[in-house]
Amino acid sequence: MAAIQAARRLSSRAHVLPGQLHVTELFFEVPLNHAQPSAGTIRLFGRRVRKHERPIVPLSAADRASKEDKLPYLVYLEGGPGFGNKEPQNHSLTQVALRRGYQVLFLDYRGTGLSTPINADSVLKRGGPQEQAEYLKLFRANSIVRDLEAVRLCLTAEFGEDSETEEEKEAKRAWSLFGQSFGGFVSLTYLSKYPRGVREVFLTGGLAPIRRTAEEVYTATYKKLVERNQAYYKKYPEDAERVRRIAEYVQYPTDLGNSISLPSGGRLTVPLLLSLGIAFGTHGGLDDVHSLVLRLNADLDQFNYFTRASLAQFESRISFDTNPIYAILHEPIYCTRRSGGPASRWAAHRVGTTDASLRPYFGWLEDPKAFLRSRSTNPAEDPLHFAGEMVFPFHFDGSAGPDLARLRDAANVLAETAEWDEDLYDEAQLARNEVPVYAVSFIDDMFVDFGLARETAGLVRGIKVRETNRLYHDAVRSRSEDVFGMLFSMRDDCVD
Repeated sequence: MAAIQAARRLSSRAHVLPGQLHVTELFFEVPLNHAQPSAGTIRLFGRRVRKHERPIVPLSAADRASKEDKLPYLVYLEGGPGFGNKEPQNHSLTQVALRRGYQVLFLDYRGTGLSTPINADSVLKRGGPQEQAEYLKLFRANSIVRDLEAVRLCLTAEFGEDSETEEEKEAKRAWSLFGQSFGGFVSLTYLSKYPRGVREVFLTGGLAPIRRTAEEVYTATYKKLVERNQAYYKKYPEDAERVRRIAEYVQYPTDLGNSISLPSGGRLTVPLLLSLGIAFGTHGGLDDVHSLVLRLNADLDQFNYFTRASLAQFESRISFDTNPIYAILHEPIYCTRRSGGPASRWAAHRVGTTDASLRPYFGWLEDPKAFLRSRSTNPAEDPLHFAGEMVFPFHFDGSAGPDLARLRDAANVLAETAEWDEDLYDEAQLARNEVPVYAVSFIDDMFVDFGLARETAGLVRGIKVRETNRLYHDAVRSRSEDVFGMLFSMRDDCVD
């Protein structure tokens, strides 16, 4: 494996924000392809946050730098794929980490946030669908961890200067990782490839199903999705009739060759409507979907059409068009082997339409019109089921937005890809892992199947896991104190 070169720091601007936050906005330059540095560069953006202090006796610049610059780093790795970071002042981890003596780095993954963000224009200029797909392959976890390692080498270049040995210096330059969801997948890739750069790892809902294919993953997660649909209609039984009414209203103009336009250029279709179920895997998600269903139904009662305000609210919950990596590289995160593994081939769609136990719930994936006509006349007996964290071919048909439709051909190429640049995980390295790993795993996780997460935990030497049925996948945001308490008690306490 070729040595990683330190990222080049392009700019650094610091500001003080309320909450005693000293935030530095950083831009770096790294190779587009770390294996071929001559193939061009991209920019990465991150925010580093430290506690802002005004000592009674002012420190000299040298003393201040000595005290602040070499604080241990905790790097937050966002879920996704395809999403940049919140501002530090709005992140639940910031104050907790600062109180524990870390400085925190929120680095946007390549292609997200402000890190050379992927968009339809930037992809299409690469050439035809095959060339576009080859470009998009460079935005997977194996490239992300090389970016992280390059940034680590840049930011910690002066760490350990007083060390007596190179090994001691390297230990002082290591940093800590905090991986939420997909960020946990990235963390396991980092541990597989550059374990010497990592001091410790915290994972929340991020134990990737590293031995499983996309088809196996969705076979497992559909089961939890059905349970969450049942929980929704048990809590809001009146919504069975409302959802059916809304779906039939949406389908009618589609049958006539027309469509209901969304504010940003997409089209409201029955499959897109039923994509709202992604919220079912989060705290308050059932209530959030109910609120929107109530609003859409009220529109039909009062106006017999959906208002722009309601359509805008709907659209805000479906962010595929503005975060294209989430859609186009979603199933490829489960293509973990360089070769020998199957292509994803739209696994979520295949499982939902071919599994006999699922077709009664998700037959709308094939033919919404026929599916609606085949339903019982009593919606309470036969409620429409929502999809979860799944990407389907219809998301690229223009309904989810015009930009995503422009990437459809590239998405199809990736869906048929079975040969990748390299394995994402090294099971042998994970089996001899020496880095402390602390994980919170959610029994009722709709996004990362609990059984598959437990399987992965058994592959990582020395990992400590707290399993809970009190929290959902987004607990790091929604129930942050509970999550941080579990993680840091595992880190700081002992069993005996």
